[in-house]
Amino acid sequence: MSVAYLVTHSGGFHADELLSSVILTRLYPGAQILRSRDPKVITPAADRLIYDVGRDYDAARGIFDHHQKDAPLREDGQPYSSFGLIWRHFGHDYLRASGVPEAEIAAIHASFDRRFVLPVDLTDNGATDPGETGGPLADLTLPVLLESLKPVFDDRSEGAEDRAFHTALGIARAFVEAAIRRKAARARADGVVMAAIAAAGSSAVLELPQGMPFRSAVVKAKADHLLFVVHPRDKDWTLTGIRLSDEGFEQRADLPAAWAGLTDHELEAASGVKGAKFCHNGRFIAVAASREAILAMAGLAVAEAQAAAVAEAI
Repeated sequence: MSVAYLVTHSGGFHADELLSSVILTRLYPGAQILRSRDPKVITPAADRLIYDVGRDYDAARGIFDHHQKDAPLREDGQPYSSFGLIWRHFGHDYLRASGVPEAEIAAIHASFDRRFVLPVDLTDNGATDPGETGGPLADLTLPVLLESLKPVFDDRSEGAEDRAFHTALGIARAFVEAAIRRKAARARADGVVMAAIAAAGSSAVLELPQGMPFRSAVVKAKADHLLFVVHPRDKDWTLTGIRLSDEGFEQRADLPAAWAGLTDHELEAASGVKGAKFCHNGRFIAVAASREAILAMAGLAVAEAQAAAVAEAI
């Protein structure tokens, strides 16, 4: 299929056709975006892909709308927006074009669909309301932020909506590309962390060669014995806890309460470790000047955490 035109509706824009445009312009960089409601333009043809307009969904004919009666639903009954439909049919190719290794494409496609695409689908269809689910952050959800780039109601200048659309498209592209980069990086990190877990054996301390996402690999490995992670950072070394979940801040074990909020000489005195430099008041991260010092701090933190667990069990 030789695609010369990417066709979506004119007028005000929403997150779903913006994000669909991000995917399609990566795959068809030479295609022109046409924003129109002209029946001749939004009728399927061999030279175009049509999305979020046309009141039909037929991938074979290149049309991906969700506003018609009997609109397409996911297997679990949740509604698609145009973004979900475009991601369903073009997401794997987008990931390939973005340099994601073939072995990671299926997992990243599913993860991005679940965490990024589905919320846009639900919001666009009114199946969820950011005002109800987002609380004080409701105005900071991605769909709301992208739509805030529309022209204001009394801007009647010629081409204002199209200019705003293309400005918003660049911003939407940055968010999609950043999300995919993070997911690809997490997949790379998982391999490094898995190797480090094997090397750590029965130790409660996981040592990594640098800072990287580690929680997902720790969970996958069922390494429940791990309590803390250490790694170099610039000229220092850090000691961090392991969160119990991605959403919350509760950890498997906190750093010692006696260290909280201390720095330099005060922390050295409280910990007995020369080179101890900082412990956050929240007791989730500490910093030391050397690997030897951070491992000593990690050993003390493990001993205190294990003693507390024993005392609680009695």
